[in-house]
Amino acid sequence: MSQAALRNLADKLYEKRKTAALEVEQCTRAILRSGDTERLRAFIAMLATDYAGSLHPNHRKGGLIGLAAVTVGLAENNEASLRQIVPPVLASFADPDSRVRYYACEALYNIAKVARGGFVAFFNDVFDALCRLSADADPNVQNAAHLLDRLVKDIVTESPHFAVDAFAPLLQERITILNPYVRQFLLGWITVLDSVPDIDMLAYLPAILDGLLNMLSDPNREIRQQADSALAEFLVEIRQGGERAG
Repeated sequence: MSQAALRNLADKLYEKRKTAALEVEQCTRAILRSGDTERLRAFIAMLATDYAGSLHPNHRKGGLIGLAAVTVGLAENNEASLRQIVPPVLASFADPDSRVRYYACEALYNIAKVARGGFVAFFNDVFDALCRLSADADPNVQNAAHLLDRLVKDIVTESPHFAVDAFAPLLQERITILNPYVRQFLLGWITVLDSVPDIDMLAYLPAILDGLLNMLSDPNREIRQQADSALAEFLVEIRQGGERAG
């Protein structure tokens, strides 16, 4: 990369960072064509450490857009590099700067859009991070998290590799949280997963039943209605299962 692009990647202006990210994408494609995997790893490590892991917020923002640009540059060849790309982006979800958290959501959205099925391997960590951001103090971060959440739901529901067994303990742990934003987030996931024919959420109902029943007395009417709707759907499935067994 040119020195100008490296400087622009840490610029306070978004447009300059975006222009530098295009050069990151081009560099990634050039490295990919050369077949130099060590150089690719070093390039990603530089973005993750010198930028995304920097003490300076603008460097961190640049690192995030840079890591997303690497994924775009790799296109369908991204899977081997995701374990190096995704963790520093997820770490930025806990950044003290709300703009960095916002750009972390944007970056992970762009990474997930390219990675699709390969992204499922990171589901539990992504779910955990989104669960926290669903209650973020900054409404812009919340909105960015909602957009990412919708994309992750699409990816998970179309994937044959989603491991619901590995996810269930995390859901059981989070179902006791009282925050209304988190409760809505969890209800959204329970409803979506229950709608997938290949996922038997009834098998995990005992682990989340108390949490769902407690939501029926939530002060927020919308949460009460969502919880009631989810429980009603489970009841229909139990009855249908009983009829088939009979």
